[in-house]
Amino acid sequence: MTQHVDVVVVGGGQAGLAAGYHLRRQGLDFVILDAGAAPGGSWQHMWDSLHLFSPAEHSSLPGRLMPAQVGETYPGAGHVVDYLADYEKRYDLPVQHGTRVDAVRRDAGRLLVEADSSTWQPRAVISATGSWSRPFLPTVPGRSLFNGRQLHTVNYRSPADFAGQRVVVVGGGNSGAQIAADLALDGHVEVTWVTQRPPRFLPDDIDGRALFDVATARRRALDAGRSDTGGVASLGDIVAVPTVRAARDAGLLSGKPMFAQLTADGVRWVDGSQSCVDAVIWCTGFRPALSHLAPLGLRGPRGRIPTDGTRTLDEPRLHMLGYGDWTGPASATLIGVGRPARDAVRHIATLL
Repeated sequence: MTQHVDVVVVGGGQAGLAAGYHLRRQGLDFVILDAGAAPGGSWQHMWDSLHLFSPAEHSSLPGRLMPAQVGETYPGAGHVVDYLADYEKRYDLPVQHGTRVDAVRRDAGRLLVEADSSTWQPRAVISATGSWSRPFLPTVPGRSLFNGRQLHTVNYRSPADFAGQRVVVVGGGNSGAQIAADLALDGHVEVTWVTQRPPRFLPDDIDGRALFDVATARRRALDAGRSDTGGVASLGDIVAVPTVRAARDAGLLSGKPMFAQLTADGVRWVDGSQSCVDAVIWCTGFRPALSHLAPLGLRGPRGRIPTDGTRTLDEPRLHMLGYGDWTGPASATLIGVGRPARDAVRHIATLL
């Protein structure tokens, strides 16, 4: 049986919950369909030592400040999961966990959302699926020949899984630096950190609060037709969180240029030398998880769905939320998703 609502939100992580908050305030009838079995979105699956870049009060969704974590200036991932679960309960958001959306399509002039256990016919859709479920692995010569262990950021948990091993960490962003630091500081793992270009650390006094301000200023400049300030990318690639600073200052975190190829038992460097390796951790980023939108045929020539803010240009009943600067400044962050969520819901309320 097809169910009817004003809005279906696809994804129940931080972006989906922020959308739900504003939908509730607008008095719209909605449901949030989330593939995860429990609240917390991708934060449930982060590595053990991960902490936010910002203090709790600067890492909040609309309407409710994140409480401080006892003994921690920067909350850990588990604290974020608890906050999101409480947020969902506090606002009585209609989240259906364990419900994976397979497709959003047009049907007789309406939108149809097909999930694994239900079908919905909403008047509008908000896609808030993020990117955690779609890790990116680069094409590297010899990757299929390597006999050791290969895993992505999404699979990493702690140094204990690599005790006594030789590990190469690939990636010059925050996850690469943090995981390399985590392994190096443990003292029981031989770590080599490789990056495409020399690592660029942000100044030590910059955290998520400053990054949000910089991203917002860049978006305002672009919207006003002024020159591009470069945003966060102009400052560096890596936030110097405490563990990263500690490993860097101890001389344990210096990036090495990318290897030329993988071999059966390790890596071959550009100069022809080889190193034996037990595991490679690919901290090489993600792509937006948008397969459920394929039936709508919205992708442009370069694979990106054209949008005006959060609204897709070729399907005004569909909004994209939480995919980074593409859909709002810092919209892939806890503090940054609130404003584009509010704007998306206001557009939908006007449309309906």
